[in-house]
Amino acid sequence: MQACLPNSTQWHRAQNLTVIIPAYNEAETIVDAIRSLQLQTVPVKEIIVVDDCSTDGTAEVARSLGVSVIRPPANTGSKAGAQNAALAQTQTEFVMAIDADTVLAPDATERLLAAFDDPLVAAACGSVIPRHVRTLWERGRYIEYLIAFGFYKPIQDYYEKPMISSGCFSAYRTERVRAQGGWPNRTMAEDMDLTWSFYVVGARVRFISEAVCYPLEPHNFHFMSKQLRRWSHGFIQNVRLHWQGLLHVPYLRSVVAVSLWDATIASLAFFILLPLLGLFVNPLFFLGYVVDTPAVLVPVLAHAARRREVGLALASIPSFWVLRLVNGLFFLKACWSELIMRRRLCVYEKGH
Repeated sequence: MQACLPNSTQWHRAQNLTVIIPAYNEAETIVDAIRSLQLQTVPVKEIIVVDDCSTDGTAEVARSLGVSVIRPPANTGSKAGAQNAALAQTQTEFVMAIDADTVLAPDATERLLAAFDDPLVAAACGSVIPRHVRTLWERGRYIEYLIAFGFYKPIQDYYEKPMISSGCFSAYRTERVRAQGGWPNRTMAEDMDLTWSFYVVGARVRFISEAVCYPLEPHNFHFMSKQLRRWSHGFIQNVRLHWQGLLHVPYLRSVVAVSLWDATIASLAFFILLPLLGLFVNPLFFLGYVVDTPAVLVPVLAHAARRREVGLALASIPSFWVLRLVNGLFFLKACWSELIMRRRLCVYEKGH
C-alpha cells in the first residue's frame, strides 16, 4: 500500500503523542519496534519503554536507540501495569501503546491519528498482520487476522463499535484513558476491558484498516497455549464484568452474544455432537467440520488478494482449522474454570 503524503493535522498530533512500549525481556525484539516508530512519516513527540524489571538487557538496548526508559521498582505483573507506569509521566494529548514485538508500517501512526478528527473518538486501532507466516500456528493466526481485520472489523467500525481496540497497536486521547483510571488490570484482556468501558460512558472507538502493524505471533504450541489461555479467560472475565453495561449498547451486545454462542455452543457441537452423529448416524455429518469453508474463503481471499498473498492464504487454510479447534478447547476450558469452578486466571503470561 502506498503511503500518503504527511498531513499537517496528523503531523501536529504526532508532535503531541507519547508512545508507550511495555517490555519484559524483549531485548531481541524491541529494536525493530523502536526503529519502526522512528521511521514513521510523522515523528512522534516521545517514545517511552517501560522496562518491567527485565533480566536480559532490554533497557540498555532501548537507551542505545535514544528513547526514554523507565523501570518500576518491582515487576508490575501485567502489560496494563507497565503501561500505567508510563501513563503517569505522559504529558501529551495523545498516547499510543504498542507491543515490544510489533513493527508498524511506515505510515501507520499518521493514518491512525486521522481517527481523532472526531472529538468524540477516545481510541483508534489498526489492522494486524503476523510478521512471520511460517509455522502451523502462525499460518492459522494469519487466516484469523485476514478474517477479523478484512471482514469483521470493518463491519464493526461501520456501526462504530469495534469489539476491541487491539492492545498491540492502538492510540488514545490521554485524558480519556486517565478518566478510566488508566489501563485496567482487573482482567486478562486489558484492551477489551478499556474498549468496553469507553462504550459504557458514550465514547467512540474507530478502526482504521489502512493503519497496519506486524506483531510476532506464537510460533509453537507452547507460546500459543499461553496466549489462547489468556485471551479466552480475558473474554469471559470481561463479559462477567461488563454484562450489565453491554445490555445498553445494542450492536456490541449482539456481537458479544454471537461470539459467546460460537465459542461455546459451536465448540460443543464440534467436539461432541458432530463426532456422535458421524459415528452413529451418518458419516456425512463429519462434513460439518468444513461446511463453512466457502464462507471463510470469501473474506480471506478478498483480503489476501489486496495484499497479493492468495497463494499464502490458500496454503494456510488447513492451519486455520487446526487453530480453530484448539481455540475452541481453550475457550471451553476457560468457561468451565471461570464460570463453573470459579477459578479465576490472575497470572499474566506473555506468549510470542
